[in-house]
Amino acid sequence: MASRPSWRDRAFVVRTYDFGEADRVIVLLTKDHGLVRGVAKGVRKSKSRFGSRLQPFVDVDVQVYPGRGLSTITAADTVTYFGARIIDDFDRYAAACAVMEVAEKLSYDQGDPELFRLVQEALTNLQTDMHPTLVLDAFILKATEHAGWGLSLFHCANCQAPGPHKAFNPATGGAVCNNCRPTGSMDVDPETLHDMWLLRGGYEVSSSRVAQIHRASVQHAQYNLETGLKSLKIMEQA
Repeated sequence: MASRPSWRDRAFVVRTYDFGEADRVIVLLTKDHGLVRGVAKGVRKSKSRFGSRLQPFVDVDVQVYPGRGLSTITAADTVTYFGARIIDDFDRYAAACAVMEVAEKLSYDQGDPELFRLVQEALTNLQTDMHPTLVLDAFILKATEHAGWGLSLFHCANCQAPGPHKAFNPATGGAVCNNCRPTGSMDVDPETLHDMWLLRGGYEVSSSRVAQIHRASVQHAQYNLETGLKSLKIMEQA
């Protein structure tokens, strides 16, 4: 059987782990091929320029030879380096790690150019003075809506009664009125839900309600992903 042809694609490094004496397994979020696990050979050698490009928060153009299990990454060229304001700032670093972890959970084997674009956008915004937690929350709201888990942030998610409402429930799908409010719903300022709507639409908001926005966004992400997120727990401990 003929081997499958190699391909090139844009990618971000999601995570890595050592393999053998000098190799490293790289988990890539690619633009057109989805989540790809590949071996980069020899990258742990001290003089490997190849390895220096396969780092987190770098948009790279990679060449990959598909394999039955692990693929092989044979080349990587830097397109954009996003690490400048991230790696030396804990809050930005934690937010960037959370963006990549959420993106990995939302990615599948097929390509998703829009998810890739949203990661680019989030890492770009982490280069600005925008509050890093709001950058993450905006990414969560946009990426989950793209995945089909959009929130109702004005009308009641259960009965569609118009808001503003003062409760949020991720299982119901967002804002809930007093009549539909399930046990365990989160009390929110109606302006928090409005700010979440603005973030999802690409607008900047004041950081005065960042804690409540973040709590609601995280509840929403973890409910729909059906898992806790390690990077979010690190953010909470900071």
